Amino acid sequence: MPGPPSVSRSPAETAALVTQAVDELTRRLAHSSVHSPEDLPDAAGDARRGALVRLRILNDVKLAVRRLEDQAAHTAAESGAGYPEIGQAMSISRQGARRRWPGLITSSTSHPSSHPTPRSS
Repeated sequence: MPGPPSVSRSPAETAALVTQAVDELTRRLAHSSVHSPEDLPDAAGDARRGALVRLRILNDVKLAVRRLEDQAAHTAAESGAGYPEIGQAMSISRQGARRRWPGLITSSTSHPSSHPTPRSS
């Protein structure tokens, strides 16, 4: 059965969509985290507090993205991808991918055995 049709987007279009989604998410999370305006001395204090809450949330998003990148890199390697392919997907060099994930590609992940292991009888 064929998979879902692929949607082709440029990197700029993808980045714009992701930016919009993350902005919306951080604004919602920040809004639910900020105290009521009467807790703050003035509007500038409210703006400052809101911006600092958003910064903290954006840092948490960055950490989450990093974990998701690690998971995807491991899945790609387990599926037979090498450092050149992983680097290309991340817009970094093969060496950059190797530095980011040392030991990710091993002989068992980079060259799946096409020869069956002999069994003793």
